[in-house]
Amino acid sequence: MKVSLVQMNSQADKAKNIRDAIDLIESCIARENPDLVVLPEYYAFLGEGKENIYAAGENFPDGQAYRAMSELAARHKVTIHAGSVVEKDGNNHFNTTVVFGPEGQELAKYRKIHLFDVDTPGGTIYRESDTISRGQDVVTYKVAGKTVGCAICYDIRFPELFRALRDEGAEVIVLPAAFTLMTGKDHWEVLARARAIETQTYFLAVGQALSHSDGKKWCWGHSMVIDPWGHIVAQCSDGVGTTSARLDLDYVEKVRGDVPVAQHHVL
Repeated sequence: MKVSLVQMNSQADKAKNIRDAIDLIESCIARENPDLVVLPEYYAFLGEGKENIYAAGENFPDGQAYRAMSELAARHKVTIHAGSVVEKDGNNHFNTTVVFGPEGQELAKYRKIHLFDVDTPGGTIYRESDTISRGQDVVTYKVAGKTVGCAICYDIRFPELFRALRDEGAEVIVLPAAFTLMTGKDHWEVLARARAIETQTYFLAVGQALSHSDGKKWCWGHSMVIDPWGHIVAQCSDGVGTTSARLDLDYVEKVRGDVPVAQHHVL
């Protein structure tokens, strides 16, 4: 499986963010011909204020971001793991990943389970639960017959979700994120590699980068492809860009055979 990760610097202009995402995806497709392309968390809108966040949300399958990614996947016959956007569902709003297959069809929808409510060491306060409702379902989908698991950003700190994805057969796990600079510089790589090692999967961690909200918030970037042994096999730097890798999925089977942790859990 060939994968391409798209690292963005999304802002409050939804239309521009979507155009930027399309341009970056099409550039990856032209150069790399991937089977799977992944966008970061909140790729279509990364602004402030509950009213603005809700205004940028979408009722699926309507909405500018949903239609754009569905059409792009169908045009290029590629699977697009479309980071996340705000999904409106009645009176609730979710931080939701939608995955589009090569015919433009919706393959999967994952609503973020663990919400980011944190006071950072630098004094910035994040309260995702003030605007976003919590998802409940563990979600996987298929690409070329292989099982891919879904998670989003803060989920990375909760290994029980990733064990559940592995138990559902995941050989690849995708984590779109907008990981903060303060925590990202110390924890992003450590946590991502740990989740890959624990689950013995290829782990695709795809982040936002640089400043947002007029410099009030910063994201770490450093999107990565990590193999089942915990090695980084491809990585972006800390700006807008892409990286690609070919996943040797036979290696998943080998690692699991050499260290069969899935057979040894007692709790």
